[in-house]
Amino acid sequence: MQLHPIPVFTDNYIWVLHDQRRALVVDPGEAGQVLQWLEHKGLELDTILITHHHADHTGGVAELRQATGARVIGPAREPMPEPLRRVSAHDRVEALGLVFEVLEVPGHTAGHIAYHCTDVDGAPLLFCGDTLFSGGCGRLFEGTPAQMLDSLTRLSALPDATRVCCTHEYTLSNLKFAQAVEPGNAALAEYTAHCQQQRALNFPTLPSSIGLEKKINPFLRTRETAVRRAAIAHAPHTPDDDVSLFATLREWKNDFR
Repeated sequence: MQLHPIPVFTDNYIWVLHDQRRALVVDPGEAGQVLQWLEHKGLELDTILITHHHADHTGGVAELRQATGARVIGPAREPMPEPLRRVSAHDRVEALGLVFEVLEVPGHTAGHIAYHCTDVDGAPLLFCGDTLFSGGCGRLFEGTPAQMLDSLTRLSALPDATRVCCTHEYTLSNLKFAQAVEPGNAALAEYTAHCQQQRALNFPTLPSSIGLEKKINPFLRTRETAVRRAAIAHAPHTPDDDVSLFATLREWKNDFR
């Protein structure tokens, strides 16, 4: 299996997974570059996976379906480009000989889902849309802090080796915020240097991994003393409970420059 991110728009990635013959794509916000890439590689598009309804994740679905006949799979409780198979928590999606479990991860949107496969060439793989980013998480457009914290907590319980395929190249801006929260985090400093080198070469910083994110991502580290102290220092009236601290971090990040 080969995994490849196609960069589109300003900072989106459309992930492609293929077996040298057939491919699946995740969250195709546009179709043209996907079709060109597939043609260049001589691949047949078999499956389109959608994590949530935002246009930069669905805008190319209709054209790709019409051009290739690919089947479309997406969340059960969000407006979607019909027709498609709608899935929810614990459903299984079989594609390219692999089995993906559907995880419900609301927060960024109300019906956001992710796709997790326990073994793709020896390591787990997660397509998480805009729920988890490297060093960060999605904005809360429709969900609540409690929902997003629960979603991230469940994602962080996946095996450390799980490759995290986010759909935006937000890593450096996220890490700038993470360093404001945890300036003494040595793993964060090392990862930041690595990501700066990647972007200087115009290489993606992704995929990340669950194990790495647990070391550097403040939104997965809300129980760490340094993170809690930073949140309360930023907003001294924050109640000392997990959801309130998470909400403070997310609001802080919203306004961080």
